Amino acid sequence: MNITVIEQKKHNGMNHLPVVTHLAYFKRFQVKYRRRREGKTDYYARKRLVVQAKNKYNSPKYRLVVRFTNRDIICQIIYAKLQGDHVLTAAYAHELPNYGIKGGLTNWAAAYATGLLVARRTLAKLGLDDKYEGVTEPDGTVTMTEALEDGPRPFKAFLDVGLKRTSTGSRLFGAVKGASDGGIYIPHGENRFPGFDIESKSLDAELLRNYIYGVHVAEYMEYLQDEDEERYKKQFATFIAEGITSDEVEDMYTEAHAAIREDPSPKPTEKKKPAAGEKVKTYKQQRLNKKQRDNKVLQKKLAWEKKNLE
Repeated sequence: MNITVIEQKKHNGMNHLPVVTHLAYFKRFQVKYRRRREGKTDYYARKRLVVQAKNKYNSPKYRLVVRFTNRDIICQIIYAKLQGDHVLTAAYAHELPNYGIKGGLTNWAAAYATGLLVARRTLAKLGLDDKYEGVTEPDGTVTMTEALEDGPRPFKAFLDVGLKRTSTGSRLFGAVKGASDGGIYIPHGENRFPGFDIESKSLDAELLRNYIYGVHVAEYMEYLQDEDEERYKKQFATFIAEGITSDEVEDMYTEAHAAIREDPSPKPTEKKKPAAGEKVKTYKQQRLNKKQRDNKVLQKKLAWEKKNLE
């Protein structure tokens, strides 16, 4: 019988019994998925977001995937196939300057605008943008996209939060609100939006509207401008450089929403090609041979001796 001794501890001069594991344990050990080992994917949640009912055959099950980085917001409409995930449409917060939002690309209002952009872009691609306009003038109330009586059903997508915590007021739900107001049917409630009172079970629509139009950002700008001028200049340097004051923030987001609805199509960036004969900077280091490596070490030794021994 093959037995592997894993550990044997000594405590107060007494030997504890060894932890014994049979060979069968190692033969049956199953390695977890790579993205689980890396801590990137919650497969418990993914299974329920991806698996489609069998009576729907090969119909895709769409997900609204929302991810945040330090400087960007990513919103994608994704569906799974056996070969892997396929992206139907995508929108990024770094596209928002094209629509007039010059700064604050990771705040709640920017998340709403990015969600609105991906929704209008998706519906335009599917030819549903004229039939489902969504909420053109959001006032903070939570409404669902309802199906037309004499037309196609609305585009449906489920929220994919990844590993992000779904705490009340999170920017995650700013993207959800924007996509829902953009005309996509996303099953959700009102209890995670800013302004929801857990005791009275009611939503403060006025507070939610302020978040959509960046009024909370404007109020904080005014507060910092009065209390801490130096921090104001540092935190809102982008707005200051663009000449945007606290009174103009709400109008900036209002105009951006209208511009997104007018033309949500992606704007391809121009790739700068090097001219003929122009030297292009390369970041890949050239591999050194043995003679060059030895010479590099020798030069380091000589430099150290010159610095420390002379």
